Amino acid sequence: MILETERLILRQINENHTEDILKIRSNEVINRYVKRNSPQTNYDALAFILHIKKKTQDKEIIFWGISYKDHPRLIGTICLWNFSHDRKTAEVGYELLPDYHKKGIMSEAFRNVLTFGFNDLQLQKILAFTNPFNQDSQTLLVKHGFVLDEKMKDKEIPDNIIFSLKNPL
Repeated sequence: MILETERLILRQINENHTEDILKIRSNEVINRYVKRNSPQTNYDALAFILHIKKKTQDKEIIFWGISYKDHPRLIGTICLWNFSHDRKTAEVGYELLPDYHKKGIMSEAFRNVLTFGFNDLQLQKILAFTNPFNQDSQTLLVKHGFVLDEKMKDKEIPDNIIFSLKNPL
């Protein structure tokens, strides 16, 4: 599944993206706000890619690598995952290499993924979990109409805050 924007291509990741995934998922700036086991080697990154491919086949996740149309290297990722049992709610996850921050890239990708989620998947609500200190993430969410849901709590990472966006249709 490929999504295109004015400048970007969002496409499924594969084994050819091993070095890019390693670079993205092991980046110190990105991981400042994300609690996960980051890949340390190409083997770890490849294992992650294979894991994502399996989850994609099982329809548990829709995961895109983000790249410029004229440059094949991935500069970030974005996904819809953690679908509710009735598939009316999903969580959006995203990350972008720091060299590409503040250029409207994630906003451009985000807009297309939200549209896809609401129009193609018929989602009623999209959630976003973020660290309370990740101001850039919160700014992105608010810019796209998300609101802080103070009643919701992240069971896995209690410090996270949760934003939600209802289908505007």
